[in-house]
Amino acid sequence: MGILRTIIWVSLTAVLVIFAMANWQVVTVTIWPGWEAETKLPVVIFASFLIGSVPMWIALRTTRWSLKRRLDASERQAADLRALANRPVTPAPAPTPATPPVNDIPPTPADLFPTDKP
Repeated sequence: MGILRTIIWVSLTAVLVIFAMANWQVVTVTIWPGWEAETKLPVVIFASFLIGSVPMWIALRTTRWSLKRRLDASERQAADLRALANRPVTPAPAPTPATPPVNDIPPTPADLFPTDKP
């Protein structure tokens, strides 16, 4: 994989050098009214490319920063869960015996003295 990357970079550099040699002409660039700079055309093209690359570079850096923050948070959460899973298990407390329900309703006179006669 490294050799393929090297071949691509070498060929790209060769193409850029050939382009620069073919277009090595002096151009006048007006910066502000009254300010003019005379420079070579490949320098203007290279500077334009770098200036145009800045927004995408900023977008890449902010995306990588936010993804790194999310990954760090996930790793912290996973470490907390691992620590929780590795701690010794304490036995559950013994269940307490259930007490019978207390009947707080007093009996009615009908319950105390049955009225049914045989």
